[in-house]
Amino acid sequence: MLEIKKYITEQLDLWEKIVKNANNGTLFHTRKFLSYHPPGRFIDHSLIIYKKDKPYILFPAAEREINGKRFLVSHPGTSYGSFVVPAELPFADSYKIVESLIKYAKSHKFNGIRLTPPPTIYNRRLSNYIDFALLQHGFTYHKREISSILFLENKVEQNLEKFKASHQRAVRKAIKEGVEIRESDQLEEFYQILKNNLKIRHNVTPTHTLDELLKLKELFPNEIKLFGAFLNNKMVAGVVNFTCTKDVVLAFYISHDEKYQETRALNLLFYSIFDWAIKNELKVFDFGIFTVNEDPNFGLARFKENFGASGMFRDTFEIIL
Repeated sequence: MLEIKKYITEQLDLWEKIVKNANNGTLFHTRKFLSYHPPGRFIDHSLIIYKKDKPYILFPAAEREINGKRFLVSHPGTSYGSFVVPAELPFADSYKIVESLIKYAKSHKFNGIRLTPPPTIYNRRLSNYIDFALLQHGFTYHKREISSILFLENKVEQNLEKFKASHQRAVRKAIKEGVEIRESDQLEEFYQILKNNLKIRHNVTPTHTLDELLKLKELFPNEIKLFGAFLNNKMVAGVVNFTCTKDVVLAFYISHDEKYQETRALNLLFYSIFDWAIKNELKVFDFGIFTVNEDPNFGLARFKENFGASGMFRDTFEIIL
């Protein structure tokens, strides 16, 4: 018998403990991460699912109006969310969890549910139980994005061997040009590069404001790191990484100054980040999606593939109640 109750702030420590020990808990599921959003941005409606009166499953979520309808959405302030489940989740329970969520949403007058689980590579134990249960209970794919995933080897030289020849040459060229790579706290300088790049290429602004990014860095000094590529002490490219689990690191922001594109600083930057990740015993590098609302950027896909990356779904499921 499963019972769903709304999360209350007094359960903060309990929530964080469950995320830490879960099969698929990530940095994005933690209350610590969700806390960076200013009050009023979202109507939090996070849930705890109980089994035999004991906390069992988490569902970080918020209320959101979509096309005039009231939806329960796995938290929109994160890249992905959905259920946080234990590694030993039985198949039968995956059905019960989805059934219970649908029943809860209906009883609270929601018109629909939308959720985005982490890609399966974020699972300690690979499992598609929840995905299957969602589809069996009437959920459909709202969208299926593709994220570029790179499996890290024991030594960075082994990853270098998997680079396409053009990327191997680019790494050598960047070294020859005098590009230097280092971890940096110059988020303001990077943010300007990022903002300019997004404006030129897509006429959009970054997901986070500079103040929000600085706050996140303050909240997660060890998990969020900026690596910069420098030429004569000037930052010409940067990557902001989020270490989401003990095994997986996500490149949340990638940007470069187009005036210095021919130095191939970005190629050397990623090579150096892979080296750092391997030395810190990380197993997977997630480059992030190269599709936006299922519209692929073929050039970006090719750039990531040339490092040896392949594609994995980042799915969003939806049900209309």
